[in-house]
Amino acid sequence: MAETIHHLKTTDRYFDAVEDGSKTFEVRLNDRAFQTGDVLVLRRYEDSQIGLRPTIPFREIRKRVTFVLQGGQFGIEPRYCVLGLGPATEGSANG
Repeated sequence: MAETIHHLKTTDRYFDAVEDGSKTFEVRLNDRAFQTGDVLVLRRYEDSQIGLRPTIPFREIRKRVTFVLQGGQFGIEPRYCVLGLGPATEGSANG
């Protein structure tokens, strides 16, 4: 079975926290039916006065979804989810 890969814009401060390991989750609108085992490709964008713009040089991180907490509980809005992040190791079913 092919893995699902999601390319997501991520603002610089949250991208940096994922990159340095201090942030191990993502909170997202669940408009993509995220599932455990999916791969997220987080792309770094700067949050400027004119909106989001890609960082130059281009930067991205690959993470595997290790857990999905669906919204509608624990104060999470119904259309959102919290995604646990782990390493997206190539060739490993468990990431």
